[in-house]
Amino acid sequence: MNELPALTVEHVDWNDPRAEALRHSMEVEMDARYADKQNALSPAEQEELERSLAVDPGKVFVTVLVSDADGVPVGHAALKDLRGDWEMKRVIVDASRRGAGIGALLMTELAKAARAGGARRIILQTGDRQPEAVRLYERSGYTPIPIYEPYASTIPFSLCYELVL
Repeated sequence: MNELPALTVEHVDWNDPRAEALRHSMEVEMDARYADKQNALSPAEQEELERSLAVDPGKVFVTVLVSDADGVPVGHAALKDLRGDWEMKRVIVDASRRGAGIGALLMTELAKAARAGGARRIILQTGDRQPEAVRLYERSGYTPIPIYEPYASTIPFSLCYELVL
């Protein structure tokens, strides 16, 4: 395996502007991937979908930001409380940097933070049009679980996983 270029891993505030910029780029990409499914929703269903995907900053345990040697943010992920579980949210690796091990670095850092925080497991939801995310999660030891709420009722094309710590 190739050695990762110099990267910096930081725990930042959810509202860190660099983290927000990466999340925005993810939203643009996901909107394009799922446009046909989202366009088929009624306004009420769209509102419910947005509510299920929203992240309350007050429930975020940790936000991880990875930057390259020039300080450019190239990866982001967070863990938040969902009814007592530690749920992974907003995993993004800059499109130009995918395949370089940044996602694996994020998975390792999140597991480390969750263990340190006393979590028993990490759960996550992803969509059926994100095969690269599924590969990352499965390579990181995550196993499939049934779709859980709020996604079971709002995003039936979800794929859900857990990592028992």
